Amino acid sequence: MIRTCAIKDDNIIYDIPITEIKQTDIKWFWVDFVNPTDQEASLLKSFFKFHPLAIEDCLDEFTQRPKLDFYENYIFIVAHAINQESLKPYEVDLFVGDQFIVTYQERPVRDLNNLWDRMKKDKSLMQGPFFIMHAIIDRLVDDYFAPVYQIEELLNSIEDNSNQESVQVLIKKLFDIRSDLSKLRRTILPMSDLLYRIIHSERLNHLKEQKLYFYDVQDHLLRLVEMLESYRDFSSDIRDSYLSVNSNTMNSIMMTLTVITTIFMPLTFIVGVYGMNFVHMPELQWKYGYFIILGLMGLVALLMFYYFRSKGWFTIGKVNERKKRKINLK
Repeated sequence: MIRTCAIKDDNIIYDIPITEIKQTDIKWFWVDFVNPTDQEASLLKSFFKFHPLAIEDCLDEFTQRPKLDFYENYIFIVAHAINQESLKPYEVDLFVGDQFIVTYQERPVRDLNNLWDRMKKDKSLMQGPFFIMHAIIDRLVDDYFAPVYQIEELLNSIEDNSNQESVQVLIKKLFDIRSDLSKLRRTILPMSDLLYRIIHSERLNHLKEQKLYFYDVQDHLLRLVEMLESYRDFSSDIRDSYLSVNSNTMNSIMMTLTVITTIFMPLTFIVGVYGMNFVHMPELQWKYGYFIILGLMGLVALLMFYYFRSKGWFTIGKVNERKKRKINLK
């Protein structure tokens, strides 16, 4: 699908035939390619005469990195929209000249559709193609905030652990969050580089007034980058705390099993000795030998228990419980 609109005598005209889009009385125009057919996409070359390399970037099935390329009478921009669910980026291409803007999107982008409808009401957008370019990039960047704020809420809920979930479940959630942070980072950082090039490029010095608007977009991107870095550190701290608790819990379990095994080792030795089938074993003839051996085994077990207790082997579990309570109270 191809949508067209043109500014003529300070009025906006929609759905003007593309063959009439370059009339001399048209101040500037916007052509939007939305999931175009092969025949429609061929107009980029046959009608608009865009550079083959820029057209190749538009038609390439692989998502291009955000970038800014300069050509003779226009600039070519690759920007990224973001899927709010999968956090995967998808490409939005812009050809921007003094009297036109051509956008190319393989799949419909909600922000561009809203902006297209808003043109009728907001006359500030009718000032020129570079104002449209700013509006598109600004809305794409604003969409990045929603998943970042959602990650913040998830991290707070994991830290509070109000649902009393197990450490294993919480650690799995943390690794999923860190994966999402990496996905967002791979989108936001290249977009920040793109804005830096737009603002500091000497070839765009004739757009000083428009550049002021892009500073605001860059501020948003810098804020997003700082938020991502702080959330990565925050998730690392929570992960390390839970891993420490989990490790201490495992140590406590292993310590308990070791104590039980150690206590039963001499008891097993005694039972093994008197379980041998030798004929000449004097103790087997004792009238109270069975009770004496049981008492000896109980005495050995008690002595070993109090010995391990004096060494502090039974306080590890209490320490772990205190650590868990501290984490839940943060």
